[in-house]
Amino acid sequence: MTLKQLVKPATSATALGAVALVGIAFHGTRVRADDIGRDASRIQQGFAIAPVPLNLRGKDPALVGLGSYIVNAQASCNDCHTLSPQAEYSPGGIPYFGQHPTIVDPAVYLGGGRDFGPVAGPGTPDIVSRNLTPDKTGLPEGGHTFAQFVDIMRNGKDYDHFHPTCVDGVLTGTCLPVPFDGALLQIMPWPILHNLTDHDLLAIYEYLSAVPCIAGPPAPSILHNDCKSTM
Repeated sequence: MTLKQLVKPATSATALGAVALVGIAFHGTRVRADDIGRDASRIQQGFAIAPVPLNLRGKDPALVGLGSYIVNAQASCNDCHTLSPQAEYSPGGIPYFGQHPTIVDPAVYLGGGRDFGPVAGPGTPDIVSRNLTPDKTGLPEGGHTFAQFVDIMRNGKDYDHFHPTCVDGVLTGTCLPVPFDGALLQIMPWPILHNLTDHDLLAIYEYLSAVPCIAGPPAPSILHNDCKSTM
C-alpha cells in the first residue's frame, strides 16, 4: 500500500504529494520518510477514526494522521475534553447503550466543558476541561503556540491563569489553596503525557490544528473560542 493510498480518504491531491516528500519541515522538526513508514499503519487508522472533517491546508498529513491516532485511539482526549459522557456521542451511536457503530458528536468534539467539581475542597473553583480546538489564528487550544503546547504537556503550565494560588490562604472562589499550585493544570494528566516523545507531541499539535473550531459559550466563559477567520 502506498502512502497516497493511506491518506487518500481525508486529503487533497496537494496534501497527498506532501506526505511522500523526504524531509518535510514543521516547527523546526523534519519528518523523514522512515518516520512515515514506521507509523504508516497508525497514520492510516488515524484518518479512519477521525470523527470530524480535517483542515489539511498547510499541514503535514502524516503528522495529522498520527496525531489523530494518538488523540482518538490512545489518549482518548475527547472523554475529558467534552461536556459529559451523555453529550460525547450522537443519538444512535452511543456505545454504552449498545448502539453501533460509535458516533462521536462533532458539535462538541474537543470543545471542553467537563466539570470535575471543586477538587481542592468547598469554596474552591470547579476544575473544567479546556477547549482544545483552534481559534481564528489556526493554533489549537485557543491560540497556543507549539512551544507553549510542549510546555503544557511536559510541565503542566497553565497559560490561561484561571485558578491562581490563593494569597495568604484567602479563598476567593477562583483561587486554589496551598499545597495546590495554581500555576499548574489540575486533573489534566500531564504527569503521564509528559512521557510522550517529541515526535508524538508534534503529531498531536498538528492534529489539533486541523480539527474544526468549537466556539463554545460567549465570552468571558473559560470555554469561549473566537472562530472567526482572519483570512
